[in-house]
Amino acid sequence: MPRENRKRGKKIKKQTDDDLSKSRPPQEPQVLEPIGEPSWIRFAPRHDPEGNEFNPEAPFGYVDADVKAYFRTVDVQIRDWQVQEDQELDQDKGPNEERRLFFIAALTEMGGKEKQLMTDPDCSVILERMIYSMDDFVRRVFIDSLTSSFEVLVRHRFASHVCQTLFSVASETISRESRGILPNVPETADKGELRTLTQLVLDVAEELVSSFSSLIMDPFASHVVRALLTLLSPSVSSLGPTAQGTIRSKKSATWKAKQGPMRSVFTDEKGKGKEVVSQSRPTEFSDLARRLVDILRTELGENEVRALAANKVASPGLQMLLEVEADCGMTDNPDSLMDRVMVGIISTCVNDPGLVIEPSDYLNTLLRDPTSSHLLETIVTRSPDQAFVVLWDIYFKGTLPRLANHPVANFVVAKALERVSPEQLSEACEELKGTWNKLISTSKTGVLRAAIDRSAILQSSEHLICEAVYSAFEMRTVEDRVNLVPCVLHLLSLHEYKASSKSQVVPASLTAPHKRHGRSEPEAENNLGGSKIQGSILLQSLLRLPAPHNDIVITNIMALPMERRIEMAHDASGSRVYDVLLESPTVPSKAKRELIMEFIGHYHVLVDDRLGSRVGDRCWAFADTYLKEKIARSLFFHEQFLAASYYGKFFARNLNLYLLQRRPNEWKTMQANRKRTPDKSSNLLPNPESEHPHVVQKSTKRKRHTHGEDEIDAVFNASLGKRIKKTALGQTASVPTPSEPEMDVKKSGGLDSLQVVLGAIKSAPKDERSNKKRKKHQV
Repeated sequence: MPRENRKRGKKIKKQTDDDLSKSRPPQEPQVLEPIGEPSWIRFAPRHDPEGNEFNPEAPFGYVDADVKAYFRTVDVQIRDWQVQEDQELDQDKGPNEERRLFFIAALTEMGGKEKQLMTDPDCSVILERMIYSMDDFVRRVFIDSLTSSFEVLVRHRFASHVCQTLFSVASETISRESRGILPNVPETADKGELRTLTQLVLDVAEELVSSFSSLIMDPFASHVVRALLTLLSPSVSSLGPTAQGTIRSKKSATWKAKQGPMRSVFTDEKGKGKEVVSQSRPTEFSDLARRLVDILRTELGENEVRALAANKVASPGLQMLLEVEADCGMTDNPDSLMDRVMVGIISTCVNDPGLVIEPSDYLNTLLRDPTSSHLLETIVTRSPDQAFVVLWDIYFKGTLPRLANHPVANFVVAKALERVSPEQLSEACEELKGTWNKLISTSKTGVLRAAIDRSAILQSSEHLICEAVYSAFEMRTVEDRVNLVPCVLHLLSLHEYKASSKSQVVPASLTAPHKRHGRSEPEAENNLGGSKIQGSILLQSLLRLPAPHNDIVITNIMALPMERRIEMAHDASGSRVYDVLLESPTVPSKAKRELIMEFIGHYHVLVDDRLGSRVGDRCWAFADTYLKEKIARSLFFHEQFLAASYYGKFFARNLNLYLLQRRPNEWKTMQANRKRTPDKSSNLLPNPESEHPHVVQKSTKRKRHTHGEDEIDAVFNASLGKRIKKTALGQTASVPTPSEPEMDVKKSGGLDSLQVVLGAIKSAPKDERSNKKRKKHQV
């Protein structure tokens, strides 16, 4: 249609949402009438005691915005103090005074708001950080303010982490209370008696006892229950990293690591002098742990306990309860928790030992389940001896090749091998004879490592273990076994190792001084793929075998070229093999001395590395005075190289080459004294009384020389006086009391006077200004 014939229509206004709502008839809200109740009943919303509507995310109310902003500044300040350990403070105040005043102000602001801060997503992390800096009195006050609310707090998403941290750090305070170390508590008329932390923990546990069986299955409270069990039972707390891994999940540990260091901000609670927490616990704690096990056995049936094993939340808690049950000696009782998980094996062994037990599908499932296999590892480790024999015969014997190759069950098999008898070990080695090479090809070394360690403890089946190692790396002849150490270290079969070695770039000769001084340079790609930690652990286990079975590793290391040995010492995994070789009591001393002697002439290259310097220190610590002298004399020509090396200079300090060149007898005496008293590092020089028993010594506090006296002239005078009285050294009674410089010369060893003078000139302080003045006067 032509544009001039078009007519514009009437504009229609679009209706807004308000117009639409007005046009619609009002609808009454539908009210669901409860079944069986009259229609006039209405349920009121839940409110807290203050009248506010109850919110499960903030059961004790929300934190004020100003308070939250204040605690954010507290968190920033504590983070700075934790990162910067050595910070210069005001000289008028103590080293911790400023931090204590700041911390007291934060605690004062926190008073009355503890529960709200714990349930806040931002402030809960700040409270965790502050708990590490609380003293015993503040921790007691803090936990006392939370009593009667722990059942709600442990189920909360954020407050549960604060409770977990509280139980983790409470062991330090309880350890001090068990030794009678209690802080001074100020007496106030308006407040009652403050309970000790030991009593507070018992009261908190009593508060959680009524709902214990449900807390262990709660996704947030289960972690708090594990921390509480670790605090109550000494056996679980002594597990160390294993217990810590059971308390926190991997996700929780990773998140906490991102929050920065969690430790006290006060300097007197850090460093090497920090006290070691005692593992002893009050007897009330053991009784309470036993009571928690009885509660779970009473409230849950057999099938319910077995269902906990497959639950990702409850399985770690059940694992710790089995540890507590074994520690209390309750495992042998019929119908125990372990007996329920083992489907009645313990009851059958106690009541009818001759009865044939049929295998259970439930335990076969536990073997292959990623979650439940950890629980079965605990059962294999802590079950009674008679029950373990039955468990081994039914579920492991005859199926070891299949289980050892399984990605999950191989860990359970490794734990079971750590407990077998000599007969069971030999049968297992015979059964796995054709499977070892498959385990190495799939990097499942745990079974082989466990068999080697068990053989070293029992001192049986060593020849079967050596054959298993040769079979695992496909070494059939004596010539093939020359490459045992590099094959095991890289976890490669002999065929794969030879194929990779052909295309490997041969490194430059390591006998020449390095230009990198311990710093790694980019090199060509090594087709071997680098050494593996699992391979290093296998070599360390083989070195712990009794002689002569560990010779398969020792002779192989001695046969390696020096370049390969040094390359192995510079590797993070390979250097650990040298550590065990020098420390293991099963390695003959002759082999250790031979290793140290072989490195002579190459120590300057060995210690020119971060890891190699540590191996050099190990060799130096093991060597006797004769070997130390040979090592030190071999480094005379490389003294400048060691001084310029970033890592070698620390090794050179132990050698003290200058003293060996000038006074070798004194150097030998010093090394002999170090060997006798290795813990006293300050005793570097021999005792002057042993060499000169008749010389009367002055006070240990030495007076500094005055600036008016020339030290070089004093040394020359002392040297000349010594020459004159050389024949009268044995008759010290007729010799007048020498001056202080002369005493220093006598203490130095009484050797050739010319060497003493040259050494004194070299050690004299250099004053550039005095030299310039002398030159001007001479002109």
